Amino acid sequence: MAKTEVAAGVDIGGTNTVLGLVDREGRVHLDLAIPTHPQEGPAAFVTRLNSAIAEMVERPAAQCALKGVGIGAPNANYYRGTVESPPNLGWKGVVNVVEMVRRQHNVPIAITNDANAAALGEMIFGAAKGMKDFIVITLGTGLGSGIVCNGSLVYGADGFAGEIGHTIVDPEGRQCGCGRKGCLETYASATGICRTVFELLCNARAESVLRDIRPSELTAKMIADAARNGDAVAREAFESTGRILGLKLADSSAYTSPEAILLFGGLAQAGALLFEPTRRHMEASLLNIFRGKVKLLPSGLEEGNIAVLGASALIWNELLKR
Repeated sequence: MAKTEVAAGVDIGGTNTVLGLVDREGRVHLDLAIPTHPQEGPAAFVTRLNSAIAEMVERPAAQCALKGVGIGAPNANYYRGTVESPPNLGWKGVVNVVEMVRRQHNVPIAITNDANAAALGEMIFGAAKGMKDFIVITLGTGLGSGIVCNGSLVYGADGFAGEIGHTIVDPEGRQCGCGRKGCLETYASATGICRTVFELLCNARAESVLRDIRPSELTAKMIADAARNGDAVAREAFESTGRILGLKLADSSAYTSPEAILLFGGLAQAGALLFEPTRRHMEASLLNIFRGKVKLLPSGLEEGNIAVLGASALIWNELLKR
């Protein structure tokens, strides 16, 4: 029996690393998670990662032939094959992850950041299939972005292009983890909307079920649930978030003239609560030559598989280019 050709998709997170074997049609044949244990250092981690990939491929039930390994990681540099001082891993300096993985797996290896991987996943398997110009925005703890122009990811001169989350909303605004103030991700993200709720509650006496929730326990889902039940503060928080996000997406559209902008991640699961104000404010802020042309769409990938599909798409895209 012929073996199914698969790419290993790897998503490196601060707590856990998720792996999966994905075929050319986007079907996940096997997946598993291993603890990242960043305190052990990159060498120990990659040793365990290589063993996990080999173990998956060698399972008799898998019947798979490994065509490559695609890796999504924070602060990953596609050109160099490196992860560079990732804040949530604590690794110091530049770590050549691609070289370390290649020592055990003699197949194409590629790495990029998680938002770029998501953009490739949408292009190969998801809602951007058939599109050549689009932007993917990931709305989680922060705001990541992957930009595709003329069918290719935009990496820039040094491999770090596409940081829309770190464009400035207000130079005197909220403190960002990058060290600057007023970055978009401090307003438009799961943590950003929680900060907005805290500000609204401090500046007004409106009744809200959110007043009874400790700041450390508040989540974007709680805010969405409250908004669906008519909570005025929660609804105002989504309106404010949509206004800021819509404005910056209009700015981004002026650079690349995308066919569509796709939103996914925890905050995007709020659905119309986020999409409606974002679309309205984006359309109002677009340069007139772009109005009515830029679609705002949800992800076409299953939430639980996005990271693995995106990372594997990195390899399928590399093979297509060859």
